[in-house]
Amino acid sequence: MTQIASILTHIDNAIQQGWLAPLDKAFVKFLAEQEPHANDSVLWLGALVCQQWRQGEVFLDLNKLCQNPLHFLALTVENSSDELTIINSFKLEYLLEQLKQSSLVSQQQGPTPLVLADNRLYLRRYWCYQQTVNQAIGNKLTQIRDQLPSSFVSNLTTLFPASSSTQPNWQKIACTLALRSRFCIITGGPGTGKTTTLTKLLTLMIQLTRDELGTDKKLTILLAAPTGKAAARVSQSINDALGKLTIADDIKQLIPKKASTLHRLLGSRPDTRLYRYHRDNRLPADLVIVDEASMIDLEMMAALLDALPNSTQLILLGDKDQLASVEAGSVLGDLCLGSEAIAYDSKTLKWIKDYSGETLTASALNGSAINQQTVILSPSYRFGPDSGIGQLAKSVNAGHVAQAQAILNNPAYGDLIPISKDYARLRAHPEPELANNVLKLLVKANYGDDNGKANVCQGYGYYLDKITLRPTEMDAIQTNQWAIDVLKAFDTFQVLCAIRNGDWGVKGINQKIERWLFGTQKLPQWYEGRPVMITRNDYHLGLMNGDIGITLKDSNNKLRVAFLNTDAQGNDPIHWVSPLRLPDVTTVFAMTVHKSQGSEFNHVALVMPETNSLVLTRELIYTGITRAKEKFTLIESQAGIFNQAILSSCLS
Repeated sequence: MTQIASILTHIDNAIQQGWLAPLDKAFVKFLAEQEPHANDSVLWLGALVCQQWRQGEVFLDLNKLCQNPLHFLALTVENSSDELTIINSFKLEYLLEQLKQSSLVSQQQGPTPLVLADNRLYLRRYWCYQQTVNQAIGNKLTQIRDQLPSSFVSNLTTLFPASSSTQPNWQKIACTLALRSRFCIITGGPGTGKTTTLTKLLTLMIQLTRDELGTDKKLTILLAAPTGKAAARVSQSINDALGKLTIADDIKQLIPKKASTLHRLLGSRPDTRLYRYHRDNRLPADLVIVDEASMIDLEMMAALLDALPNSTQLILLGDKDQLASVEAGSVLGDLCLGSEAIAYDSKTLKWIKDYSGETLTASALNGSAINQQTVILSPSYRFGPDSGIGQLAKSVNAGHVAQAQAILNNPAYGDLIPISKDYARLRAHPEPELANNVLKLLVKANYGDDNGKANVCQGYGYYLDKITLRPTEMDAIQTNQWAIDVLKAFDTFQVLCAIRNGDWGVKGINQKIERWLFGTQKLPQWYEGRPVMITRNDYHLGLMNGDIGITLKDSNNKLRVAFLNTDAQGNDPIHWVSPLRLPDVTTVFAMTVHKSQGSEFNHVALVMPETNSLVLTRELIYTGITRAKEKFTLIESQAGIFNQAILSSCLS
């Protein structure tokens, strides 16, 4: 039986070592209050399941914990202690026996704080979320059509004209499979055409609904994304795609052109976990599409599915290889497990052949029911074979360290830019001072010309010039246009960091960049040119977590923060907000890779920390690289950190 004081002393030691946190200790104390004679190992597992939750994991995998506890918890033998000795002694059979005997644990429904299922230990709330997701998606996987009308094939052919390519047209296949059930995943890397596919799919759905139910039936289609910036981006992408498609105006008008955040879609209630729409008040929609689905955590996915009527179709779009949500649960990645094998069964293969005309080779593997409704788009139309960014992203995603290094050092890839003569030395022998100088040179750069190659060295000097060269006489309309130009100029370049704290984290890099751009004099809190990111949703101001604005002088020469206005009602293109109304902001010359999700920039500089970290994973590096549309620069102050990150996968 346990001596709670001894357990808490050990946990305090682990907190000092940095691998447990006060929250873990508080949870153990709660468990001990619920069962005063709980077994030591049960309380330890309580601390570890809480630790895993803080790391974004939904459950504690007991198999992996017992197989290699140090690797599983990302600890090293150098940190050897009594606490690690205890963890190292865990045996799976013994842990399962103690958990099953504990009143703190149940294996299904019940009031217990912990749930044991398939050798996984869950916090009850997250186990319930998982059951909601599993059941709701399982219900939506049921086939709703036995066949498609001949008019569909004709419309599909119109949208996807024949090409000379010998590769399968995965966009065409995605449109075909999406109409078979009430659930579909369309995934793929940057530039693979997810939004284009979606726009064509919506055209086909509207036409199919007319064929099946008559012209009076109109689909209620809702479009959403996890963040405000992602919602604005998908809105713009759909409008761009519609401009390139030749379709009837009456169909064009029915395609949604404005996305909302998931919080807005569900009607979030401030300071609660509750939403206006839920299982007893369902969301009125025939079709819900969620873009950037890799950013959805388990709790949000459960809330969304809980609010959808059984008859509502759900389509998820996103990059399954991208970094998962900051909150617990890598939902899209988990749903896409096994999809790389393209393990379609005979019924799925026949459906694809009958309606898309594409013939796929049968796989020897048996894919899951979700795999049958998942399509991985390829190739990338943004990153061709001569793109260093595309090749680097592929090698990182595959975990190929040597290949990634060869690509970085290959001068043939013009989009992986060295921005000084010292850069080659930095790549070969990373050192903090040289990395500092390289980043400084890059940050201060303007749009330049390097041996005839225009727009090579865009940095923050570009948007600052837009501010400095402001015309002297401007009315409100002209001021708005100038502010738009400044915001767009700022958006061409972004410094991304893996971590928040430290000299090479967001906080330290932001301080450096302020000094480089504005000198060593002490700056006021609000100064012209300060870029800020909203860190908490503010529904009164219409600003969402992740929205970026720049501090500028408005048409009345007053210091305000200018945000692009994504309001669909045709309001002014710039939303001017007094700094005094913005308490929840942070300076954003540098941001974390997590915060960059849903965004794209012409040029990205990815800054590696000096030491390895739990958050530094292959998925994070891949996500940082693929935020770049045209140029990418790696800033590494210590050798080996980039390589270690490639070898570390949060899915492993």
